[in-house]
Amino acid sequence: MSGRIPLELTGLSKTFQTADGPFVAVDNVNVIVGQGEFVCILGHSGCGKSTVLSIIAGLQRATLGGVVIDGTEVVEPGADRAVVFQSPCLLPWLTARQNVALAMKQRPTARQADHQPASPDSYLELVGAGDCADQMPNELSLGTQQCVSLARALSLEPRFLLLDEPFSMLDSLTRFELQDTLLQVWERQRKTVVMVTHDVDEALYLADRLILMTDGPAATVGDILTVPFSRPRERAAVLEHAEYYACHQRVIDFLENHARQSRAS
Repeated sequence: MSGRIPLELTGLSKTFQTADGPFVAVDNVNVIVGQGEFVCILGHSGCGKSTVLSIIAGLQRATLGGVVIDGTEVVEPGADRAVVFQSPCLLPWLTARQNVALAMKQRPTARQADHQPASPDSYLELVGAGDCADQMPNELSLGTQQCVSLARALSLEPRFLLLDEPFSMLDSLTRFELQDTLLQVWERQRKTVVMVTHDVDEALYLADRLILMTDGPAATVGDILTVPFSRPRERAAVLEHAEYYACHQRVIDFLENHARQSRAS
């Protein structure tokens, strides 16, 4: 991890008011994410992964603690953070190119980068969706729609790319293809990525570190696993790595242990 620390989660807690009283979704989450790091937040459904990501994005406010970027607390969404959700959420009346072009208009004019593509088509090409620029979302497969969503997010030239289970609705083959696409884009741009997933293999393939969440309520960080595989990565090499199954089993054991504890309580 780089010595620069752009993103900090400090004592982050979130309580929701319900008909049955206060519900503590996440409690005292502390995480530091380095510049250009790829981090996956992993845990069972309902463990507060998406809540944490939403607070990082500025879409929700923490009840206690919070998110700090370069020493400033996050209190609202910003163009420095782009989010890709589980569903593509493309505007159905615009073509793929127009969806990306609309996002580009939201980018601060002062934000420039050496790798910055000059047009919506360049971003679509970057994610392998250049051939569908003139098509409407309903003419595209779900996988291609998600590629367009990724292109739209990247067109903001954000510092942080926030991914909320972006491949969970896809079939296995398409999911593998988009994981490879995401990894290739990250290798080129090295943006800081925080990704929520419940897929252990996906997390081990993509991430530098796994943030393992305990089960809710009052979910918190239970373990942090540094992924030992070198970069650039190829799926076959990762699966054949001597430490792969030990890492995989460590995550599975963690999840199963906390599931048992949750059932017992």
